[in-house]
Amino acid sequence: MASATRTLFGKFALASRTSAIPALRASPVRGAAATFRLAEQRRRYATEGHSMTVREALNTALAEELEQNEKVFIMGEEVAQYNGAYKVTKGLLDRFGEKRVIDTPITEHGFAGMGVGAALAGLNPVVEFMTWNFAMQAIDQIINSGAKTHYMSGGIQPCNITFRGPNGFAAGVAAQHSQDYSAWYGSIPGLKVVAPWSAEDAKGLLKAAIRDPNPVIVLENELLYGQSFPMSAEAMKDDFVIPIGKAKVERVGKDVTIVTLSRCVGQSLTAAQILKEKYGVEAEVINLRSVKPLDVNTIVRSVKKTNNLVAVESGFPSYGVGSEILALAMEYMFDYLDTPAQRITGAEIPTPYAIGLEAMSFPDEDLIVQKVKQLLRV
Repeated sequence: MASATRTLFGKFALASRTSAIPALRASPVRGAAATFRLAEQRRRYATEGHSMTVREALNTALAEELEQNEKVFIMGEEVAQYNGAYKVTKGLLDRFGEKRVIDTPITEHGFAGMGVGAALAGLNPVVEFMTWNFAMQAIDQIINSGAKTHYMSGGIQPCNITFRGPNGFAAGVAAQHSQDYSAWYGSIPGLKVVAPWSAEDAKGLLKAAIRDPNPVIVLENELLYGQSFPMSAEAMKDDFVIPIGKAKVERVGKDVTIVTLSRCVGQSLTAAQILKEKYGVEAEVINLRSVKPLDVNTIVRSVKKTNNLVAVESGFPSYGVGSEILALAMEYMFDYLDTPAQRITGAEIPTPYAIGLEAMSFPDEDLIVQKVKQLLRV
């Protein structure tokens, strides 16, 4: 009955999803509306000294991989004729044609399964979910068919597939569209899971995911799509990739280690600057980039220096990424900690729709500052 309902009202559901997409509305969090309109008007490529939005970086990565490898193709809802619900696939249909950029029906379980089948047949599909919340329809294909086949075939049958799309909370989309799946997929053997923050992260990690012989989950963040970041000369090259499983120290410090991912990286960097200016605290901020595999060595090296650890994420507190980092701290960093390791997470509650309650449900810069102050007693 549910399948029949989805089919019968497919057009209505698609229209409803599209009209509700926050990325198409002006918001101070996503950047000025003029910036979005400019991205709509023309395709921009990286040049030396150029900054790019996360949206453009993802688009560039997809274009480069489609150009370099004829086995790569993209499929998902509205990725072709509509240029993508968030314009990440803008211009790719015109450039590469309908056999490489494929619109699918509203049936995540169906097109995710087709993608896995194509990967098992030797192709390199990139499957876009309009949001990872909708991928719950396809979780059987992602985990049972995608993640486990290599192991169950005794290492004979690889599955080179990339699943990507916006993850976590956006703005005003309530409980069924705001979940963070970092811990969900990070707990599954056979999957690699990455969560980019900057434009360089987005480009380098997506290209690495497409080239990786394993199924890779790319957890983007809708609120970052319109944000601009500087691009290094290396990142502008078409062979630029970021190794999966390697974290990056975004800010060097000596007093406390803040380990974080995705949009919380920017919040942690802002909090670190406030801590320095107001309290003289030098916080080291580590951008995980990769949820699985997790770069434990980089965290250990930092904690050996700072002797204090705070994990920051937007997911639920129970069984989350922060919980895993704190468990690892007990296993590998206990002797180096001067204070108990702390975690900052989203609230243990389905995301409220009301804007005031929504704001209280996720970490912000002030909360990070207060938590570090309490930890260090400054």
